[in-house]
Amino acid sequence: MLPRILLLGLPLLAACSSTPEVTSFLSPYRVDVRQGNFVSQDMVERLKPGMSRDQVRFVLGTPLMTDIFHADRWDYVYRFQPGRGAVQERRLVVYFADGKLARVGGDVIAETGAATPVAPASAARVVEVPADPATAKKD
Repeated sequence: MLPRILLLGLPLLAACSSTPEVTSFLSPYRVDVRQGNFVSQDMVERLKPGMSRDQVRFVLGTPLMTDIFHADRWDYVYRFQPGRGAVQERRLVVYFADGKLARVGGDVIAETGAATPVAPASAARVVEVPADPATAKKD
């Protein structure tokens, strides 16, 4: 009896495999993969010009890449690959001058006011960090 059920049910099961609902249900689970340093808009907004390397490390965390040839540049790279869907990448570059924060560049850019969505990777740019008026030196 069982072989007859299998013999009749096998062609029906094969016919169902071409429908996307069945194939997505029967496909294996894929794990979301997160790599690198996640840097949010709020974290970038906390950066102020003249901050030391230790202060920047406290706000953003340890950089993913530090290049011995470019000691005044830290790269924060984040990649999120969901099990299904498009890969998302973020990049933030922090530049130092004389051991102090000079400028910030990349996809995650601080805006005045509320946090905004991340710009696409093609819109990466270097942005000068505005000086804090309370600590600015007067000539």
